[in-house]
Amino acid sequence: MNFNLTQIPERNKKPRNHGITMVMDKGLSVEEAKNFMSIAEPHVDIVKLGFGTSFVTPNLRAKLDVYASYDIPVYFGGTLFEAFLIRNQFEDYISVCKEYGVTYMEVSDGSIEIPHAEKCGYIEKLTKHGTVLSEVGSKDAAHIIPPYKWIELMRAELEAGSTYVIAEAREAGNVGIYRGSGEVREGLVQEILTQIPEEKIIWEAPQKAQQLYFIELVGHNVNLGNIAPSEVIPLETMRLGLRGDTFHMFLDKQKA
Repeated sequence: MNFNLTQIPERNKKPRNHGITMVMDKGLSVEEAKNFMSIAEPHVDIVKLGFGTSFVTPNLRAKLDVYASYDIPVYFGGTLFEAFLIRNQFEDYISVCKEYGVTYMEVSDGSIEIPHAEKCGYIEKLTKHGTVLSEVGSKDAAHIIPPYKWIELMRAELEAGSTYVIAEAREAGNVGIYRGSGEVREGLVQEILTQIPEEKIIWEAPQKAQQLYFIELVGHNVNLGNIAPSEVIPLETMRLGLRGDTFHMFLDKQKA
């Protein structure tokens, strides 16, 4: 940090496996990725090239090289995995990941229906090729999954080999673990946490109020995902009590 402040909560050191910030890159240029990394790299753990953007992004390999130069793992959004799968191109998906040096892979079923045993089978197969993250929850706001089912799905996917399970929210933060208004489905979240280790869950939290909720609930080293590049530094200040929302959270009242 640039200067000394007491009573700052300790962040896990990189490479972190807990307290991670996963960023959604929805189409940054190579130069934008360089600029982003120049300021945010210490606070970024994983970058997701959102949904199918990697298919249409010019200079994709050059952008991946930028992230690789900072030792930031990158993966293609789960929607791209589903796009390959629905076209019976699962092996092609593996080949594309290998071709581009992508060793993190997301298995999701937010846009298509995959029998869960089959989904777990894909997770098991992909663990032979890299680190797997699997997403639980539908992108369809009308498809409400009860808490016991979330727990059942998450547990099975972790057992199949997922390093993390991602709690679905979409890029807008208005489905899955959230209501259409963006409000957290608190009962669902708290029930999940009674059964699934919090360090194994990445909560998609694109909105500030959502990020604050999870920091207050789980702590400053909570795993958060779908963070916009421009929000990485603001989020880190929130994690450390250097933003109004969390200013008093970590202060020792006897010393403050």
